[in-house]
Amino acid sequence: MGALLALASAVFYGIADYAGGLLSRRAGFAVVALTGQLGGLVLTASAAPFVPAPGLDAADAAWGALSGVGTGAGMLFLYRGLSRGAMSVVVPVSAVGGVALPVVAGVVLLGDRPSAVAWPGILVAVPALWLVSRPRTGTGSVAGVPDALVAGAGIALQYLALAQAGPESGIWPVVAGRLAAVITVLPLVRSSGERHRPPRGILLPAAATGAVAALALVCYLLAAGRELLTVAVVLSSLYPVVPVLLGVTRLRERLTGLQTAGLGGAGLAIALLTLA
Repeated sequence: MGALLALASAVFYGIADYAGGLLSRRAGFAVVALTGQLGGLVLTASAAPFVPAPGLDAADAAWGALSGVGTGAGMLFLYRGLSRGAMSVVVPVSAVGGVALPVVAGVVLLGDRPSAVAWPGILVAVPALWLVSRPRTGTGSVAGVPDALVAGAGIALQYLALAQAGPESGIWPVVAGRLAAVITVLPLVRSSGERHRPPRGILLPAAATGAVAALALVCYLLAAGRELLTVAVVLSSLYPVVPVLLGVTRLRERLTGLQTAGLGGAGLAIALLTLA
């Protein structure tokens, strides 16, 4: 059940990533990101009172808030990295960092012991994620690598912190995380020079995209309570597969050879990790 929830998280996150990318072509990324976080906050805050949370305490909310800081920091530094360096470098570096750091922390600090079947899945998933995340243009400046590394650390913090919330905390940690993410993303909007009000027709889709991303985090929170952190993180982090597949089926984009290899590796990783 935990593996399926983690895969659901990847699907929802991938859909949100795809939709957010399309919306960012019509409005600035910063405004879309902030509106999305607000949409996620509204959805989770509205649903949280109806989800049982018998063991909720301040620590759960604090872990959730720290997770949201990771979300916001990941966005801030990813955006800055893309403005300084090549997408073909920045995106894969941040994606791999976001999964590799939690795996190391889970094994070294938290005592996770993946099974003999899970380990090959993890080892296949990391390079597969790198290959899938690479855009069609494979060369460019490495000036954004430091920002990409920090973005990866932010993504890792999002996953690690949220997994520490208690299993009886309901979805309140995600609510706290969305509030913290809104506060963290605000400087991105102010420094971007973009219009602070989305163009007509963007507000609701951007908010809905953020709500889907928040649903992805809810699925991940539930998965982390039922599955090893290392397995839940790796499966959830395979979300770049979804926008690649949607790009092929909806936008008629063509896969590169490396992306095709990455998709094959991701499929193998999913099979191994769900069987573990």
